[in-house]
Parts: sequence; C-alpha cells; structure tokens
Amino acid sequence: MLDSTKRFSSRVANYTRYRPGYPKAIIDLLRSECVLTKASVIADIGSGTGKLTELFLENGNRVFGVEPNREMRETGERLLKKFPYFTSVDGTAEATALPDRCADFIIAGQAFHWFDREQCRPEFLRILKPGGRVLIVWNDRRTDATPFLVDYEKLLADFSTDYAQVNHRRVDDPATVREFFRSEPCLKTFPYSQVFDYEGLKGRLLSSSYAPEAGQPNHESMLARLRAIFAAHQKDGQVVFEYDTRVHYGRLA
Repeated sequence: MLDSTKRFSSRVANYTRYRPGYPKAIIDLLRSECVLTKASVIADIGSGTGKLTELFLENGNRVFGVEPNREMRETGERLLKKFPYFTSVDGTAEATALPDRCADFIIAGQAFHWFDREQCRPEFLRILKPGGRVLIVWNDRRTDATPFLVDYEKLLADFSTDYAQVNHRRVDDPATVREFFRSEPCLKTFPYSQVFDYEGLKGRLLSSSYAPEAGQPNHESMLARLRAIFAAHQKDGQVVFEYDTRVHYGRLA
C-alpha cells in the first residue's frame, strides 16, 4: 500500500478538475447549529487542493490548510492565492505544526480515513480552542442508485489496486466516528451530484489513488471497460455521479 501522503502526487490535475466540491449548505448548517461566524478560525486537515477550504474562505473565514503532499499543497496555494486569509501549512493530521488553541473548527474533507486516529486525536485537542468543534465530511458516492453507478462500482472492484483497503467507508460508520469523538456527534446528509462526459468520467476515475495509471497493469483494460459502461448508460453524452455528502460534527469529549 502506498504512503498515504504520496498517493495523489501524480493525480493532482485530475483531482483538481474532476473531484467534487462540497455543498454550500454546510456553511448554513454550521451557522445555525455551531455558531460559525466570519471570525471563526478554521484548520482544514488534509486540505488537498483546497476544495473544502474554499467554502470557508468564501464565507470570510481565516483558514489554515494543512496538507502533507507537496504537489497537492502547492496546487492549493496557487488556486487559493486570491484569498488573503488562507495560510498553507506543510503538516499532517498527527503533527499539524499549528499553535496551541488556534482553531474554532477543525475540518476534514475526504481525508479522515487517511489519519492515524489514535495519534491525531490529541493533536486535534491541542489546536482546538475551548469549545471548538470537529467537522468530518465525505462525499459518499451512491454505489447502487442507478445501473451506471452499479457498473462503475464493479469496475473499481475488478481493476483497482487496493480499493477495498482504502475505501473511506471503512471508517465512515457510526461506531468508528463515535469512538473518535468519544461521544455521539451530529450527522447531517446533503444530496450532491456531478455530470460528466466521457473525458470527465475518465478524469474522475484516474483521480482515484487506487485506479491503475498509464503504464501500469490493467490500465488499458480498465479504460476499455469504462468506455463500454459509458456507452451503455450515457444520455445525451453524459452520465451522473450521485453522492450523499455526509457531515459528522461535534465536540471531542
């Protein structure tokens, strides 16, 4: 299994272009239930290219984007340079390099399953302000909502290198999340979707760290299957990825 901090180094372009963002309803949720204001300081752990970070920057928040992968971090720096309240940090969930009690919110978008939960929990407690909250977010692709999504899931099972081992669903379950919070966090789910032509679908697939890249075994066979799936399910030259954006939030006990 590849080092989790290096898995996306060669996939940054596809990740930036084809991975989903996050619904703005997350901001409304935190305003109404967690007293999020524009003065709140955010620590985005595993911030990647800044997809979740950008949501909070657009809300006017100061955000520390903590990302260990150099290629992802530098892309985020380039994409978010227009925001004066963004600070890029070379760090990990287990060693963020942030000051004590600096964050009102710790957020993690599509990243929590990469963390060492035993090591990052005390680090989160260190950097959170008293009363601060943690927000864990996943865009959970619906695997059986449509015949297209069923076939796409089967493609991943047949061709991916270690899909089962790194699938975020291993830790996106009530028991694991409850164990991390050591309390019962709140859960809110929002619908989300992406529409792709074939090139977009291909880019979305190749943005995944478990999809064989060019020159690796099964790459061409995988793309041949993808073309067949697209041809079978496209409507007006497009297919739809459907997600449930799952938001776990609360205080660490």
